[in-house]
Amino acid sequence: MNLRQVFVSVLLFGVAGLLLFMYLQAWIEEQHTGSGKKLQQETINQDFTLQPLGMPRKAAWRRIAPVGLSNPEMAVSSSRHWQGRADPFGVVAASSRSRLPEQKKTSESPLSWFRGVYLPPALHTLNKTFVKGGEWQDIDSTQEKRRAFLQGFCGKHNSRKKLQTHLVHLVSRIYVEDRHKLLYCEVPKAGCSNWKRVLMVLSGLAASANNISHDDVHYGKHLRKLDSYDLKGIYTRLNMYTKFIFVRDPMERLVSAFRDKFEHPNSYYHPVFGKAIIKKYRHNADEEALKTGSGVKFKEFIQYLLDSHRPIGMDIHWEQVSKLCYPCLINYDFIGKFETLEEDANYFLQLVGAPANLKFPKFKDRHSSDERTSTEVVRQYLKELSKEERQLTYDFYYLDYLMFNYTSPLVEH
Repeated sequence: MNLRQVFVSVLLFGVAGLLLFMYLQAWIEEQHTGSGKKLQQETINQDFTLQPLGMPRKAAWRRIAPVGLSNPEMAVSSSRHWQGRADPFGVVAASSRSRLPEQKKTSESPLSWFRGVYLPPALHTLNKTFVKGGEWQDIDSTQEKRRAFLQGFCGKHNSRKKLQTHLVHLVSRIYVEDRHKLLYCEVPKAGCSNWKRVLMVLSGLAASANNISHDDVHYGKHLRKLDSYDLKGIYTRLNMYTKFIFVRDPMERLVSAFRDKFEHPNSYYHPVFGKAIIKKYRHNADEEALKTGSGVKFKEFIQYLLDSHRPIGMDIHWEQVSKLCYPCLINYDFIGKFETLEEDANYFLQLVGAPANLKFPKFKDRHSSDERTSTEVVRQYLKELSKEERQLTYDFYYLDYLMFNYTSPLVEH
């Protein structure tokens, strides 16, 4: 082989090597880009679990076990109830790293620095420089007690067991208002429609909350949710923004949701939930009910709610707040209650420097002619249930009662 042939061979080999290097580099960049988009695979760890206040777990389940169950049956029922219905904060250790796909184990996202960050960030000190007048002192004192109570509750039930949840799922119900740096976790049937109207005004999307229709609020996609940001954007806002939540007595919220979705015409809840509920829980249902899904009875709805093998999944309107907003994983700076909605809301608006003319709307979003769901209304609905069903319904919302210091309802005979 002469010198010219050697030179050509070396040159061709070098070009081939360069092309191979460029191909591999492009492939690696593509892999990183793809893994960066899979936000749902980024997880955080937290050390929360719950044991009922004042009693060992075994004793707690003995209290709610239906009459007639033997000890082995009660143990199975208790475990199923705890894991399937009252999982402490909706944070289930269902997938450990050892069970992740091999590709996940071997490739790391460019945003993997986020892994292992512990929530929540420190509780913010509320800025009260905007508050004018002394009429807010009682509300402010109540607010501080609520924050301290929830923080103490969450601290008390911090255990050694490490649990996992997806960050993106954790913040999926949180709405963002960037102008005033606010994060609002939506709890349906606790004033959420009017709160979203207020957020639209604060963000400059509307001049007045009174002129925003129900459809614009819920279907207009005007407000951005926290899970639409990348991981850095999510974490920055969780640390820097004021986080607030409004809650409601769990049983009142449940009855309010039932009345709204099943006692009025509804093109979604009747055919989707109603048909499935009637088919499974109503004996000798007529063809019209099975066809339309209309006329679901409260007792049938509760049977669905308490069924570990529901014919259709949960819905945000009756999901527990502990699973919607994760109050022990995200430290909320302000905790309002539906029972004192107007006072709490207007105080909060002053705290965050909202325009002086912006007040929380008083109107009822839909079915304005209906009687509001009150303690007396709830009592009438609960009469349709057996004592055991009432007890189990309370137990379904056990965490919400404890977290937000609501009085436990009496389970009457």
